Amino acid sequence: MSVIVLSGGFIDYSSGWDHAHATFYGDMSGRDTMQGACGYGDLIRQGYGLETTALSSTLFNDGASCGACFEIKCIDSKWCKAGVESIQVTATNFCPPNYTKTVDIWCNPPQKHFDLSMPMFVRIAEYQAGIVPVVYQRVMCHRRGGIKFELKGKSSWFLVLVYNVGGVGQVVDVKVKGSRTNWLQMSRNWGQNWQTLENLQGQSLSFQVKTSDGGVAQSNDVVPSNWQIGQTYEGQYF
Repeated sequence: MSVIVLSGGFIDYSSGWDHAHATFYGDMSGRDTMQGACGYGDLIRQGYGLETTALSSTLFNDGASCGACFEIKCIDSKWCKAGVESIQVTATNFCPPNYTKTVDIWCNPPQKHFDLSMPMFVRIAEYQAGIVPVVYQRVMCHRRGGIKFELKGKSSWFLVLVYNVGGVGQVVDVKVKGSRTNWLQMSRNWGQNWQTLENLQGQSLSFQVKTSDGGVAQSNDVVPSNWQIGQTYEGQYF
């Protein structure tokens, strides 16, 4: 059995821990983390706060990992802050690979890497470290309120941003049903933005959201028939 010693205890890798590295981006205000490749907007308003991270290509999985939650612990570095057990963050952005460089290529495949918001990085490590080795595991996401559906798109196509998802947090499938349609399969446009070309104007809307553990939350008639682009509605809990 592979076991690693941490300050204050042991981590048993049979429980799902793995190795990675962590850096940071932005500043202590978190301004540079507000927009990202998952499609989330104002992360503070949306409930994610500054407890966020960008993922390397290997972990990001073309946006399928958006919304997943991770527990991260700094290890094996003089820069790790003493007495800090771990942090928990939500995947909200992408750390793009850089194939023009031969050093500092932490986000290139097959590296497992977390580019944390600065406030989260300095919770576990000293600022001057720049990069530290970490261990991480997937954890459950704890959200206030139900799933949020932000309506986007144009008259010719319908797009919805799905966020504030609890449980495993990682949405893998979305269906929509208008008051005059059957259930319609939506496709991932980018991040956690899901689309259909069906005209749903003037219909009340229901959604089915499926997460990576197979859980399904169905929000019936969560959107009234007089909806407009730009509005946000709250559905069922996970």
